[in-house]
Amino acid sequence: MQHNWSRYLRYIIGGLIGSTVVGLYFGEPLYGLTVGLIVYLWWTLVQARRLYQWLANPSASDDAPQSVGLWGDIFDNLHKLHQSHLRARDRLRAQINRVQESTNAMRDGVIMTDHQGAMEWWNGSAEYLLGFRRNTDQGQYIHNLIRTPAFKSYFDSRDYREPLEIHSPARPHIHLQIQISLFGDDDRLIVAKDVTRLYQLEQMRRDFVGNVSHEMRTPLTVISGYLETLVDNADDLPPKWRRAINTMAAQSSRMEALITDLILLSKIETGEQTVNDSLTDVEGLLGQICHDARALSGEKQHEISVTVADHRLLRGDESQLRSAFSNLIFNAVKYTPPHGHITVTWTTNREGAHLSVRDTGIGIDPIHIPRLTERFYRADPSRHKDTGGTGLGLAIVKHVLINHDGNLEIRSHLGEGSEFICHFPRERLVERVPESTE
Repeated sequence: MQHNWSRYLRYIIGGLIGSTVVGLYFGEPLYGLTVGLIVYLWWTLVQARRLYQWLANPSASDDAPQSVGLWGDIFDNLHKLHQSHLRARDRLRAQINRVQESTNAMRDGVIMTDHQGAMEWWNGSAEYLLGFRRNTDQGQYIHNLIRTPAFKSYFDSRDYREPLEIHSPARPHIHLQIQISLFGDDDRLIVAKDVTRLYQLEQMRRDFVGNVSHEMRTPLTVISGYLETLVDNADDLPPKWRRAINTMAAQSSRMEALITDLILLSKIETGEQTVNDSLTDVEGLLGQICHDARALSGEKQHEISVTVADHRLLRGDESQLRSAFSNLIFNAVKYTPPHGHITVTWTTNREGAHLSVRDTGIGIDPIHIPRLTERFYRADPSRHKDTGGTGLGLAIVKHVLINHDGNLEIRSHLGEGSEFICHFPRERLVERVPESTE
């Protein structure tokens, strides 16, 4: 390219020198140079005009204007760039069309918006699931079409780690799961999935568990009552019946505990037991639970220590918090050998408040930890009568913490004990109001 430019420059200089020599021949070298410059300027303007007309309407002809010299190379190079651009545009358009066709084939609704929520594109499933209209909704703000406060808050929060579940604004019988992803300049890719079937199955499961638990409670209460009467009068029964009566009474109590936990978990999951955001004195609550835990320990004589490093109140439902905390502490008593040590610690830091329940028990194989909060999942499959519980305690803990914007962390290794940590956001901590002295 540098070689060509040097050659063109020599041609231009040579032409100007030639015109000057011609003018010198006629005795006017300045006029000869001027005529040469005018001719070169005219040639340049003509080529520039041809270039402008071609660039202004390149689709009119695929061929670039023909010329020689410097302008010929300019036209040829621009023509190559233009052809390369057309091929790249066609490839990009084919890819976009393919992406749109494949997205339109999806059963999930897909919507693209800018950072403010103005709708740029959506597929056919989004029209069905959300009721969008392609002719009128282009450019509209999505939160004006999905008029659900929860969706507006979710869209503005920029925290899309967990999906949002809402009812379809166009078809209320459809239950949608909304997941948003950020891309580009804070633009949003929104995926709406129809989870109506899963929602109905989950609702049926909850209703079934709740209804069956309530139906079983009445006959079991009657059975437990008669068994209690028989146990109280065991001395009047034949010796061979006493062991059977005591065993039935123990299993009846275990069934009552299971049904109680099922009903409590059902209420927490279905929202029947709404969170009462009152102020809970965690220090007093832990003192009561640990007192009961020492009574439960009995002859095992566990050493239970409580440390409360922050005396602020916790905003939350005291009955739910009592259920969660007591499940963790009572579990530590059950799974810690006699004379073991159980440490209950309430601390706070920048991230919030934390309840730690640490024991010196048998520990848990890390393979079980991800599933411990599942209903009826047990790391100890033996269901021994001394340690066997209902299998619902940690599920209750998990749902209570979810209701209080918290989460459960589990640390354990076999033979090294376990530590269960309840994390609460700092927004739920409230300063104590000093009591007025009169």
